[in-house]
Amino acid sequence: MAYLKSLYVSVGVLSISGGSLLLLVNGYASSPEKDFIPQTALGILLLIIAALLAYAGILHSLSHAQLFSSLCLTVSALWCGSGLIYILVGQGVLQSTELRSSLVPGLAAFTLALLIIGGVAVIAKKAVLFLIAVGISLACAHQIAGLSAAGFGQSATAANYLLVCLVGVYFGFGRLLSIITQGKVEPPGTSLKRKPELKTEQNKGCVDLVLVGLVMNLLSASVLACPLLGVVPQLSVGHVPWLWTSGVFQLAVCVLFFRAMDTLAATFYGFTALLKFAEGYSALLSFYSIQPSSLVPFPVVFSVLFSILALFSCQKSILEGLYQLFFAAYCIAIAAEPRGFFEGGTQGVQGAIFVISAVMLLITSFNFVSTKKIPTGQSYFKTLVTRIPGVTLRADKELHAPHLGYSKYADAEVLGHACSLLAAFAMTVSVGDRNPLSVLILPWVVMSGGALGLLCGSVAFARGKTFESTVFVLYGVMWTVWGLTRYGGLYGDTRSFNVAVGIISFMLFNCLVTAAALFLNVAWFAYALTFELILISFLLDAVGALPYGYDIGVTIIFGLVSFYCFLAHIFNSTFQSPQIPLGKPVVKLSGVGGGADVCPHVSARKASSVKQIAEIMKNGGICGMPTDTVYVLVAACNRPDAVVKAYKVKKQAQDRPMSLWISSIKQLEPVRHLLNPLLLDFMEAAWPSSISMVIPRGPWMDTFGLGDAAKHIGTPQSIAIRNPDCSVATHLINLVGPIAVTSANPTGEADTTHHNQVYAKLGDKVDGVLCDGPSPENIASTVVDCTKIETGHIGFFREGLIPKSKVFQIFEEVQKQHRQGQTNPAFEYDLYLPDTQIDRSSEEDNTVGTGRESRVATSTVSPEESPDLQNES
Repeated sequence: MAYLKSLYVSVGVLSISGGSLLLLVNGYASSPEKDFIPQTALGILLLIIAALLAYAGILHSLSHAQLFSSLCLTVSALWCGSGLIYILVGQGVLQSTELRSSLVPGLAAFTLALLIIGGVAVIAKKAVLFLIAVGISLACAHQIAGLSAAGFGQSATAANYLLVCLVGVYFGFGRLLSIITQGKVEPPGTSLKRKPELKTEQNKGCVDLVLVGLVMNLLSASVLACPLLGVVPQLSVGHVPWLWTSGVFQLAVCVLFFRAMDTLAATFYGFTALLKFAEGYSALLSFYSIQPSSLVPFPVVFSVLFSILALFSCQKSILEGLYQLFFAAYCIAIAAEPRGFFEGGTQGVQGAIFVISAVMLLITSFNFVSTKKIPTGQSYFKTLVTRIPGVTLRADKELHAPHLGYSKYADAEVLGHACSLLAAFAMTVSVGDRNPLSVLILPWVVMSGGALGLLCGSVAFARGKTFESTVFVLYGVMWTVWGLTRYGGLYGDTRSFNVAVGIISFMLFNCLVTAAALFLNVAWFAYALTFELILISFLLDAVGALPYGYDIGVTIIFGLVSFYCFLAHIFNSTFQSPQIPLGKPVVKLSGVGGGADVCPHVSARKASSVKQIAEIMKNGGICGMPTDTVYVLVAACNRPDAVVKAYKVKKQAQDRPMSLWISSIKQLEPVRHLLNPLLLDFMEAAWPSSISMVIPRGPWMDTFGLGDAAKHIGTPQSIAIRNPDCSVATHLINLVGPIAVTSANPTGEADTTHHNQVYAKLGDKVDGVLCDGPSPENIASTVVDCTKIETGHIGFFREGLIPKSKVFQIFEEVQKQHRQGQTNPAFEYDLYLPDTQIDRSSEEDNTVGTGRESRVATSTVSPEESPDLQNES
């Protein structure tokens, strides 16, 4: 990890040096009459460097959040936007006289943003970041001066980039030298050591992502406010690169916040990205002398969503909630102004957003690196809620606990339903005989319902939610196709059978989705059913038979259902009680949970999760557990009622006895005197591993507290016992004691190879599941017959993961030690559990305990000959 971190830093710093060198050479060698580097080539080179910077910043953020990743992403956005403007000028889309009005708004925003980041770097005692940030900030300021007065500030701009280039080259190559020499050669000032107290703060809140999001809001606000202040004549096509760059970066921040398990922040930056794309779209149409009029319903609904999101964001800090209310006011201004983003009122609100974004950037970055904090009202929301009777906040660690196991992403339903709501209300305005481009509908439908819908579908798929992913992706495609067709000027007067066939295909797919929603809950069923009504309106419009008002009516109904789902998901993710009901499954099949009252599904990668499952088992519950092959069903031996329950879960299980698992041979110490010494030494030498040993039954089993449930483990003559080579299993058995094990599937069905299948197959009969994704293997354990081991012979019921030759080698070594009078110190130390990589171990050894004996060392018994082995997989 340290190697990768150092590599990301080197890539980022050297990329900044490369971009600075490029602008340095161009600044010194260019003249007012002629550019040294052609505008198009300069823009393309800046885009390549911006991509490298974004790569370094994002990967560094994923490893360990730092101020460095914020700096990389900020400079990447600066050079991405300016590079696109240079390309537009080089290709003749913009005139050279328009270069000033296009560049100045963005450069002004980055001048302030980088100056704040540089000041914070001083507090954090990061000299390199300070020099880079302040150097580029001053370069942007001098570039603005040079654009305002020809020849003024051009040399100063190049001088600032020279400073940045020299610092970056020294630090970047110093880090590369340290990597190559494995730390033996490290130039002074290039160390990556940081204060330990900062690590907790950085990892806690993903503040580097917040800083990038705030900088992008600062950028778009600067672009919108400059026309109002008279800095530039009006919003034009030259501002599109800045606006869409900020939108793209905020979409990336949105995804990274989903990865950081912060749904509220991800939703907020998804909303603001949508605004950036709409602003850029309006500016783009000015190239065609079109100023699209703003429709009223959409901004009003958007302001309501921003207000609700601001209310729930107050649980993080009151300041953040107030900040988001400015965007609610901005949406109201859009609804109140006929020409939307071109009106003074809208631009005035953006001016206020510019100021508050700068203040938020300063406060957030200062709190990011300083031990002294500026108060933001972090605990007020929690204090208020705890005083309300009957209201309980959901614990932080439970906010996004995976429903079906470990996941790297948070739930995306909040943003997904909000986007569907926005897309639906955007289509409630009729275009009539007007040019469809003259009404601001296309970006709302395509970006909210389409692009963000597809993003939510991807996040849901990464989380393991197949149904939700399918819905968001299908609806996202439909919103995109229909939005471009009807509101992008592609539809025209065409009403044809071909369009109708395409819509009918979507309707058939959605019928399947609606049928599947019957097994989930009422809310999802209503959501899918009302979207089917929208598809019918699309079909009727395609064939020219749409009744007046039908399309508006069904989109409003679908929007209301989407709003209910949005409100329910954001409310339920915040409060543990009360909950906004989503309804029970309309149809529920036997043995299928249907999504209601699902037992705990917790990650096997967390010690706290293993402890939670252990407590369930101590209280008499039965749980699913991963191994190195398939999932098994386990019960504590000291809870006979749980053993009987697990046995009865297996349908027709009379000939399927369970097996016994221990965490170490230490747990056999109370019955040591009852077992053969050769057997004990063989266990010591062979375990932990995927070797199951069938040993004679005896009074030694009474010490485990099985009581009458002992008859369900093994056969009257023998029992299968194993010490699994699995960190999760041994840790759980250490907490619970010896466990009874059987396969996590009804008898006669296929093995369970994923934690999803445990609940799917056993339903509410299981009380908890330790989740670790798909099983790595579907190979059974090796079953060794040790019932006659005192005669010096072992046999095999089945050869599995461990080959016979390996088992014989172990046994012969133990026999050799016994002939020499040596024994293994089986009980002289405690079990050592490695805390590194979890090596999931063997599948269930249920029912291997058998009375069938094998006196010859090379003999085997087939599963057909032994009914006990038929339950092995």
